Amino acid sequence: MLPANEPRAVRAGNLVFASGQIASDKKGLAAEAGIDPAFPYYGSAIKRQTRYILDKLAKAFANEGTGLEHCVKAHVFHTDLNNFHAFDEVWREYFPKAPPCRATVGMGATLVPGCLLQIDLTAAMPSVPVRVFTTSAPRAPVNYSEGMIVGDFVFASGLMASDYKTGVPIEARTDPAFPYYGSDIKRQTRYIMTNFKTVFEAAGSSLESVIKAHVYLKSLHDFNGYDEVWKEFFPSPPPRTTVGVPDLLVRDALVEIDLIAITAKAKREFINVPDIPKPLAHYAPAIRANNLVFAAGALATDFKTGVAPEARINPAFPYYGSAIKKETRYILQNLVKTFQAAGTSLERTVKAQVFLTDIRDYSGFEEVWREFLPVSPPITIAQTTGLLIKDNLIEIDLIAAMP
Repeated sequence: MLPANEPRAVRAGNLVFASGQIASDKKGLAAEAGIDPAFPYYGSAIKRQTRYILDKLAKAFANEGTGLEHCVKAHVFHTDLNNFHAFDEVWREYFPKAPPCRATVGMGATLVPGCLLQIDLTAAMPSVPVRVFTTSAPRAPVNYSEGMIVGDFVFASGLMASDYKTGVPIEARTDPAFPYYGSDIKRQTRYIMTNFKTVFEAAGSSLESVIKAHVYLKSLHDFNGYDEVWKEFFPSPPPRTTVGVPDLLVRDALVEIDLIAITAKAKREFINVPDIPKPLAHYAPAIRANNLVFAAGALATDFKTGVAPEARINPAFPYYGSAIKKETRYILQNLVKTFQAAGTSLERTVKAQVFLTDIRDYSGFEEVWREFLPVSPPITIAQTTGLLIKDNLIEIDLIAAMP
């Protein structure tokens, strides 16, 4: 049984986290989500799959006492962004009012051949007021909310460097007459972060209250320039997960950034974890906010030698052991320490996102995952185009609840 395909959801306080879903019935691509090969031009594969997935997620949320109408955050991973428009048409059917904040990016293969997308949703409990807010920042002409306030949490949609009129605007580009003056990735990152300031100020919050970041880069070679600008906006940085993606929804966009914050009245606590490797880049290992602990995406590195020696296969014995198992074990051991330092435990994980450079490594990952978490929390598995450490095969991003 594939845990990524179970319609599983877990409640943590006022939020309900669901597993990322693909259009699979655990036997393969679900028949009702596919196109009849005898009638290949009747119907739309992406529309059928989107409906199938959202129906599954509706059942998962219903089991926890909430529903799609209470969803506040979505991550959508497409194997082909040419499918986006048809997907968004179905999205409007299921979210006619107050659609969740959304980040949508291209990703690689899913766990089941023929599945075209994966949808990852978070919902609020019906008893919790959700306030949708709008801002003066540019917004795309598609079906999402710019921001939502749920208790002390502020969810925002992922942002790219676009005015949604001309594509990447002039102020986010280098001047073609002076191509060696300035940096496209720095300009785009600065444009995005300036718009995020507007978004969070509209919610009565600020960038200083950000508790979690996801960063999707088309080229990881742009990371250093991006990170330099990141430091300007975040002297005290939040936990962050950074992965490579094959494509973004705006032509020439280099990066999409997705942020979660808390309201100004709420408190966040940075977690010091002295016995795990200290990162080279600018992010915190974890933050505690209310009843949740948000950890940074973790890699199998000591930040000195690349992949940590204990997470590598000995090149003299290349057929002894499994690289994906070693990396997964190394990462989870460090996440155990991270959550212990925060006053909780790995067993209290309520949401996992796992990024693999090769989806075929899933089986080896899952064996080790079940050693640490015999009952898997809601999990999303995505294939990335690359990770920030050479030869790393996997990045694991976790959220845990406090006892």
